[in-house]
Amino acid sequence: MSVIDISPAARSLDSTDDLAVARSAFKSGRTRALSWRVAQLEGLLRFIDECEKEIVAAIDADLGRGAMATFMADLAPVRHEIKHTLAKLGRWMKPERVRMSAATLPGKAWVVAEPKGVALILGAWNFPILLTLHPLVSCLAAGNAAVLKPSEFAENTAQLLAEQLPRFVDAEAVRVVIGDATVSASLAGQPFDHTFFTGSTNVGRAVMEACARNLTPVTLELGGKSPVIVAADADLDVAARRIAWAKSVNAGQTCTAPDYVVVEESVRPALVERLLAELPHHGSHDTTRIVNDRHVERLQRVLAGHGGEQVGGVVDTGKRTVTPALITDPRLDSELMCEEIFGPVLPLVSVRDLDDAIDFVNARPKPLALYLFTESRDVEQAVVARTSSGSVTVNHLLYHLLVPELPFGGVGGSGMGNYHGKNGFDTFSHRKAVLRKGSRPDLAAMYPPYGRPMQAMMRRLMG
Repeated sequence: MSVIDISPAARSLDSTDDLAVARSAFKSGRTRALSWRVAQLEGLLRFIDECEKEIVAAIDADLGRGAMATFMADLAPVRHEIKHTLAKLGRWMKPERVRMSAATLPGKAWVVAEPKGVALILGAWNFPILLTLHPLVSCLAAGNAAVLKPSEFAENTAQLLAEQLPRFVDAEAVRVVIGDATVSASLAGQPFDHTFFTGSTNVGRAVMEACARNLTPVTLELGGKSPVIVAADADLDVAARRIAWAKSVNAGQTCTAPDYVVVEESVRPALVERLLAELPHHGSHDTTRIVNDRHVERLQRVLAGHGGEQVGGVVDTGKRTVTPALITDPRLDSELMCEEIFGPVLPLVSVRDLDDAIDFVNARPKPLALYLFTESRDVEQAVVARTSSGSVTVNHLLYHLLVPELPFGGVGGSGMGNYHGKNGFDTFSHRKAVLRKGSRPDLAAMYPPYGRPMQAMMRRLMG
């Protein structure tokens, strides 16, 4: 998604029509029914199944990604999320009983998961189906209407969503809007009941600023520099193979991709040797292009100014491709080590021991994901306890995305809020507190002025 211009001119654009239509659908009350929610989720499932060939072709045109890679990265996770949600939704919707305290008895208390209203979902280009429809699953499951704005950088996929998705869902309650960054800016400034954004940290700040004018709550799924810590006791063959695979997915254009490796110096030579063997192998199986010329130029600049030793990283500007690169010992103040890479370039730095590795990670902004390779539970516990990140995955990468009941989201500069499974349902719901008390008994002693015996009793009950 390109940078959102939140200037007055951009905000003056008329983007209220789709919000008004979706608002009307929500106010009709139909989105609250379990039957409506189930019908929408089943419609999304049919869209994926019946339009798979068209989706694959659109993503190929946008990113050059192959059919199987698109199935695994964009389609299968959404299908799994839909099926999981359908199986659990009735249970999630039930009121949640809350135990009353002695001071508030007699009575009954419970929590109702109430739809927020109309949500704005600003999708991302790197996984244009996954990162647009995955949050939509949670949004519709919670009983909301939605306005979807797919990324203009994946224009073929955006056009497909606009043309085909209304055939499978309630077209008044789910609006698809296409356009450039000014359209996104105009939408972000409208009074939605929730805004869900996936993209860069810089654009996330602009989205949050625009939402603040209407006090619209936001979920920001951002990125950042997700580290890999390789401990001295790690299985280096497995570590190198899995790191190279994860770095090659979507040509490294993944918010949870390993952004840099921190390795204990005692095993550095062996890990470098294995990574140099694995990176070209996995990179040769990925046909994904860098999304546009601007990002190619950015990667060229990153590769020219890191100050380390480089193997790989051949740039073809005409084809918009970059071969996998390993950069050892880059300058720590270089763009490579200060900005999210979003490409198939992997920096590696060595440290003396695990304590230094933890300090290295903690000296930088909190990442969306942290990956650790170790055979020791003590090392695992130390890293989990002494670092802060959106998630930690031990001895693999990316797989935490596939567990529906694990919350997916960042912390600090890598985002706020989370989704997937019940966590997504809760994100798009207002947890409304409800308390009921009977009209009787209604003892006069419960009202002021309080006598001394009542004061003593109330202190015991409430203290």
